[in-house]
Amino acid sequence: MHALSIPTWMVHVSSVIEWIAAIWYIWRYGEVSQDRSWRALSWGMLPALASAMCACTWHFFDNLPALDWLVDLQATLTVLGNVTLCAAAWWIWRSARLPQARTI
Repeated sequence: MHALSIPTWMVHVSSVIEWIAAIWYIWRYGEVSQDRSWRALSWGMLPALASAMCACTWHFFDNLPALDWLVDLQATLTVLGNVTLCAAAWWIWRSARLPQARTI
């Protein structure tokens, strides 16, 4: 746990907590607005959250060489997250252009 300073840990942990809160708020907005595309955005955010958790786990164990596979997993989840977020953004854009597609 000594791989990062306390302020850096605070940034890492608060970022993960903020991401979880954002996922929840976006999901709730999708429910309230009855627009499925916003709930899709919440699902699309999960790979990025898992990526952040991989990074925090690796740092928690002092960048242990036995856990180097977490770095590869984090990179893969980052790419997957970027793709899913792009797809969700497209879905929101499409949903805004087609009012009939907004209902559940």
